[in-house]
Amino acid sequence: MMTESRPTLALIAHDGKKADMVAFALENKEVLQRYKLVATSTTGQMLAEKAGLAVQRFLSGPIGGDVQIAALVAEGKIAAVFFFVDPLGKHPHDPDIQGLLRICNAHDVPLATNPATAAFIISSKAL
Repeated sequence: MMTESRPTLALIAHDGKKADMVAFALENKEVLQRYKLVATSTTGQMLAEKAGLAVQRFLSGPIGGDVQIAALVAEGKIAAVFFFVDPLGKHPHDPDIQGLLRICNAHDVPLATNPATAAFIISSKAL
């Protein structure tokens, strides 16, 4: 039996950017549905409820979700990461965030930290 093979996108958003992520998902729902989607807990819940997307949820970012997604990136299981960062907010789990960003860069995985870059990535033929 053949298993479905769709590229996986990781979707993460700081609290101050969750509305931007939902807006991005609604604007790009047709394209996003072509991918397997994974997300940190609250972001995934919002995307499922407000955008109607099927999303596999991991832990919340501050309690390990960013690290779980970083591990998948390191294993080559994530095609791109869309992490809408609040550059003005304080984040107690900043070391985890920086680790995820570093892993994306070390493994040459496309990383969007804002909606404009995410839109550019999914509109390209790269994924």
